[in-house]
Amino acid sequence: MTANFPIVRMRRTRQNEALRSMVRETHLQTSQLIYPLFIAEGLTQPEPIASMPGIVQWPLELLEQEAKRLVQLGIPAVLLFGIPAEKDAVGSQAYAEQGIIQQAIRLLKATVPELLVITDVCLCEYTDHGHCGVIHNGDVLNDESLELLARMAASHVEAGADIVAPSDMMDGRVGALRHVLDEQGYKQTPIMAYSAKFASAFYGPFREAAGSTPQFGDRRSYQMDPANAREALREVELDIREGADIVMVKPAMAYMDVIHRVRESCDLPLAVYNVSGEYSMIKAAAQQGWIDERRVIMEVLTGLRRAGADMIITYFAPEVAQWLKEA
Repeated sequence: MTANFPIVRMRRTRQNEALRSMVRETHLQTSQLIYPLFIAEGLTQPEPIASMPGIVQWPLELLEQEAKRLVQLGIPAVLLFGIPAEKDAVGSQAYAEQGIIQQAIRLLKATVPELLVITDVCLCEYTDHGHCGVIHNGDVLNDESLELLARMAASHVEAGADIVAPSDMMDGRVGALRHVLDEQGYKQTPIMAYSAKFASAFYGPFREAAGSTPQFGDRRSYQMDPANAREALREVELDIREGADIVMVKPAMAYMDVIHRVRESCDLPLAVYNVSGEYSMIKAAAQQGWIDERRVIMEVLTGLRRAGADMIITYFAPEVAQWLKEA
């Protein structure tokens, strides 16, 4: 027995849901959720992604109905990824006026204008080699890739994107995007930077969904070493100096310490990406009956909020939004 017991009894405020709700410190809300969408050329029907149960590649023609469903659920924003029918060494469809994402942006802003459209800015889905930049002699060239990434971002904003989100991890890309966007008159467009993006094994299912598996090597020469947290703080600081409006940590679940350290070190809005591998593990365990899917999902996302996330990019967004509606 401690000196304070029985005067102090921590269980007093845990007796029922009304009390637990009243003293709850961290709150998960639908307004904090961002839902990733994959839009693919050449489809007539949604194409299920085998490694991500419940997630599909969308044909452009059916995107509107899915967007309207998300709005009805109260989800405020989507993050778009494009899968073009044709790829080349420099990812030219990434910045084409009639590229799949440019078409998707225009469709969404014309039909569901209240939905915030965020676009992923990276070349990996558009290049025939699957890397995030220009290749020369087997190396990913940093500075030569910046021009293409900036062209891609500008084409997205011209089509109507509300926010651009560079995920390539080239040095200096936030500054390159900010310069080109400002120069072209898009000074009010925010940049959500994938600031601390780690070279993670949790991305496996995404590469099936986005068709972005590297055809040689890996991405460890530009994405971060999972062992490094101090380096993540440097990456965030550099992105802020270059003009980022929102910073991000990716992945999420295995990096809650990094999320917390970033939250403590900066005042910018902080996004986290609850990535494909995290999604698929929970889905697989739930299908086996090993976990209570709903409780685990809510616990994980609440944990990300508790660690310091202001917004969460998650494939669970529609389910969570529905559960929050029912609560």
